[in-house]
Amino acid sequence: MFFRDIIGQNEVKEHLVSSAGKGFIPHAQLFCGPEGVGKFPLALAYAQYLNCENPTEGDSCGKCPSCVKYNHLAHPDLHFVFPIVKKAKKKEVCDDYITDWREFVKQQNYYFNLSQWLDYIDAENSQGLIYAKESEEILRKLSLRIYEAKYKVMVIWLPEKMHESCANKLLKIIEEPTDNTLFILVSDTPDNIITTIQSRCQRINIHGVSESDITQALESEYNITQEDAVSVAHLSKGSYLKAVETISLNEEHKMFFNLFIQMMRASYARNIKEIKAIGNALAAIGRENQKSYLIYSQRMIREYFVSNLSQPEMIYLAQDEANFGIRFAPFINERNIIGFMDELALAERHIEQNVNAKMVFFDLCLKITMLIKQ
Repeated sequence: MFFRDIIGQNEVKEHLVSSAGKGFIPHAQLFCGPEGVGKFPLALAYAQYLNCENPTEGDSCGKCPSCVKYNHLAHPDLHFVFPIVKKAKKKEVCDDYITDWREFVKQQNYYFNLSQWLDYIDAENSQGLIYAKESEEILRKLSLRIYEAKYKVMVIWLPEKMHESCANKLLKIIEEPTDNTLFILVSDTPDNIITTIQSRCQRINIHGVSESDITQALESEYNITQEDAVSVAHLSKGSYLKAVETISLNEEHKMFFNLFIQMMRASYARNIKEIKAIGNALAAIGRENQKSYLIYSQRMIREYFVSNLSQPEMIYLAQDEANFGIRFAPFINERNIIGFMDELALAERHIEQNVNAKMVFFDLCLKITMLIKQ
């Protein structure tokens, strides 16, 4: 992965290259920011640059043996940790999924989220976790001598999904790693990482990609008009992944939007039979998708509330969402906006805690029937 292939984030790239040139390479770094802004490709490009045998002024060479192996995500001194699900055949550690992981990362062109990864490995109703047993694998790998690189690199994607016992076992090695060992943690929600790990890492905040950079990338990669690229870049709110999803009109967006419409219409009509049917439909899409749907619903409620303020530059709705909002937005107001957000957030927490999904969504719809009339 090259720095030049990452969309935008020029300040972060310059910081990483400059600090490496000055010899300031913290042994544990936390790359954090919103989903889809390029944290993972930045971490990988940084690791490749540090181990490149012939680096240029601002990037790795791409030709040396180290770069070639990094390009295949198969360098012997590059290790990955990521959320997985336990399955048959004793799949309990990340190395059991490493072939799938490498194929998935390349297929997604290094921009992806947890839902896409779990769909790829057919997680179904399971939630992705970094299990306690992974700590033993990490300690084992880091105890080995470096094969051929300058640095042994451990990339932990979504450390907030780490089981607490796993996280606690890693505290000492993160604080006092073996020589020339680097930890790069890549997080969407760093506040959910245990504080003792946060305090041991050099934090690098990675913000959304600028609209101009997203526009330029979309025009180049997807051959769409400038007008469409500008519109999509605005809707993406700094997430290149979201921009790509908007262009592809992915099935998940269609599904979430249709379920949102059905939920709101059934709740408004107080149609118990339909509410029950929606609860059953949502219960069947899997835990990660359920959480993603509730996050999507929170965003939609926020956007429809803002729509009433007559500030179009603050609104981030696709055309189909905007069309539905013409009639629906007036029902989201200052009297019920906080209640809506609280109930959706509570439902998300209940799903996270493995509460029965049918009960969660049925109860949520009943709450909405009261809120929507306020």
